[in-house]
Amino acid sequence: MQEEPSDERLMLAYRDGEAAAFERLYRRYRTRLYRHLTHQCGDPHLAEDLYQDIWQNVIAARSQYEPLAKFSTWIFRIAHHRLIDHYRRHARDLASRYDDADPDESPAPAHENPARQAENQEIAVRLATALQSLPEPQREAFLMAEEGGLSLEEIASATSCGRETAKTRLRYAVGKLRLSLQDCL
Repeated sequence: MQEEPSDERLMLAYRDGEAAAFERLYRRYRTRLYRHLTHQCGDPHLAEDLYQDIWQNVIAARSQYEPLAKFSTWIFRIAHHRLIDHYRRHARDLASRYDDADPDESPAPAHENPARQAENQEIAVRLATALQSLPEPQREAFLMAEEGGLSLEEIASATSCGRETAKTRLRYAVGKLRLSLQDCL
C-alpha cells in the first residue's frame, strides 16, 4: 500500500511542473478553505472570489515555494492576508454582511420533524450570531482550528502571532461561544 504524499511534497511536485499534484492539493483543501472563508466573511459570493484569488496566488507563487512551514499553514496565511487586504480596501461592517448569509446552508435530514428543524435552524442562527460577535482575531483563531483543522502553532504562524497569543484567542473564543450558547447545549 502506497502512502499518500504530504501536502508539501505535492506542492513541490507542482512547483516542478506536475499539474496533477495541484489538482490533488485543490481537492484536499477546497472544502475547508472555502468553508473557512465563508465563515470569516459571511458572504458566499465574496468567499468564492477570495477563494479563487487564493488559488491564483498559489499558482503565481509556485516557483518560489519552499516548505518552510506546513502547506496548510502557508495557504491559510494567504487566506488571512487576502481577507485583511479585502477589508482594508472596502472597510465595510462585517456584521452587516453576515446578516445576509444563510448560516445553515445544508438542509436538515429528511427524517427530522419540522419542530426539530426549526430548533436546529435557531441554534445555527445563534451560533452564527455568537461567532459574529467575537472579536475578529478570536473568530479567526476559532475558525482556523475548527474549520481549517490547524494546530495552535499553525494558527500562530498564519496570523503572525505567538503560540500563547493564538492559544489565548482560541480559549477566549470558546469561552464566549460556550457562554452565548449555554442554554442550547
